[in-house]
Amino acid sequence: MKNQHDVNQQQYQNKSEAYLKSTVHAQGIEFQKMQELVQQNHYKHILDLGCGGGHVSYQIAPFVEQVIAYDLTPEMVQVVEVEAQRKGLTHVVGHVGAAEHLAFGVDHFDCIISRYSAHHWQNVGQAMQEIHRVLTAKGKVIIFDIIGSSNPILDTFIQSIEMIRDPSHVRDYSLQEWMRFAEYAGFKIEAMEKQSLVLNFQSWVERMQTPPEAVETIRYLQSKVSDAVRNYYQIQADGTFTSEAMYLVLSKI
Repeated sequence: MKNQHDVNQQQYQNKSEAYLKSTVHAQGIEFQKMQELVQQNHYKHILDLGCGGGHVSYQIAPFVEQVIAYDLTPEMVQVVEVEAQRKGLTHVVGHVGAAEHLAFGVDHFDCIISRYSAHHWQNVGQAMQEIHRVLTAKGKVIIFDIIGSSNPILDTFIQSIEMIRDPSHVRDYSLQEWMRFAEYAGFKIEAMEKQSLVLNFQSWVERMQTPPEAVETIRYLQSKVSDAVRNYYQIQADGTFTSEAMYLVLSKI
């Protein structure tokens, strides 16, 4: 029986190089915020949860003693290990596993960072409890991800095109949903910021190797939405659109 983890692994096979070279994933103003938080708190042991192409690991590694690059897809972890060695970051260590089952003891990390990963997790509530378990008492969690909307019309659109592009997509959660996840797991919110993210349509679908018929369906949906949806997501003639992302910092209550 195929579960969501199987779908995720299947989807991301043979795509690790694309995510390693992705401009969207390699760049972002959030990296400086992450570096500053890690340095200010003198954190040394970091978990890059859902590491993908490893960009958080590469950005944070120069300031810490060890980074665990953790991902469900073995190929992603292998690519990060190779790239880290190439960059001379020998203290970046790869580990394969699911966010819902972290193979580490209590109080193992003093900072856990997850970027562009949570919308793929099978059970965010369970993952958040695992994050709470392996985080030290004075540690912090940074989550950066695409967010959905509390407006049903806007939310249905973004969830639909995300899943058509990538069947492993579970959900872009709204800010309100993230607040509930945090509270339920025993976290308090230190910071919550929104930023806009322009997604070039061609590279967005090519990175996921989205089939032509799926691309056509997404373009069809873009052409049929209301002006309210079109304006909110700033949908352009070539399909390029603007999404919203969240930078969230949590600490234990």
